[in-house]
Amino acid sequence: MLRTARLFLLAACLFAAPSAADEPLRVLVYGATGSVGSLIVDEALGRGHEVTAVSRDPSTIDASRPGLTAAKGDLLDRDSIAELLRGHDVVISSVRGVIGDKSDPENALQLLAANNIVAELREFDGDAPRFLHIGGAGSLKVKPDKLFAETLPKIALPKPLESEIIGQIWALDDLRKVDDVEWTYITPPIHLKKGERTGEYRIGGDDVLRDDRGRSRISKADFAVAVVDEAENGTYVRQRISVAY
Repeated sequence: MLRTARLFLLAACLFAAPSAADEPLRVLVYGATGSVGSLIVDEALGRGHEVTAVSRDPSTIDASRPGLTAAKGDLLDRDSIAELLRGHDVVISSVRGVIGDKSDPENALQLLAANNIVAELREFDGDAPRFLHIGGAGSLKVKPDKLFAETLPKIALPKPLESEIIGQIWALDDLRKVDDVEWTYITPPIHLKKGERTGEYRIGGDDVLRDDRGRSRISKADFAVAVVDEAENGTYVRQRISVAY
């Protein structure tokens, strides 16, 4: 059921690099009201970037903060995507869910969003925004021939969640075939939870990244730090990276 993804492993795990952004970026964030997306918005605003936070209901976004604009958008509507992409340096997609038939991974919003954004970025005449896709831990390897998703007990896994996980794996597979758009697939560890912002993290590749106690974890706040660092630096273009302590 899973597509075969071409596996890529970074040579080493690196600590966060300093920001390379000399001027404020114009950042477009889909999923801006989610538990991860909202922290990405906060992190980017805290660094002085201009952020457009996208929601199907922009009234749920507090647009009174300096540098923040709320916008209505629909990732299933390519015209809407094209309109919002204009004028931005980076687009970040941090969404989840299944549209329609929840048993079909082809309906995973993560997959549909990635493919629709790439399609619109290909239409740019000049410099297109870079694309950061927030992926899923199910696509990480726990063994050379096994993904984390393949270790999950399907009997206890809700069908919509299974479709989301597979959709994320397929999104990575699709992005790895894209060589004409500057994309980065950023993967959280197995455990992504609330916690303080320390500003510390490590960067890995296709394998589950674990600390010296064997834990694969990071706070959502520090994951947001890593995402905005990549938005600023553009270090891992057309690569999948994983982030953990």
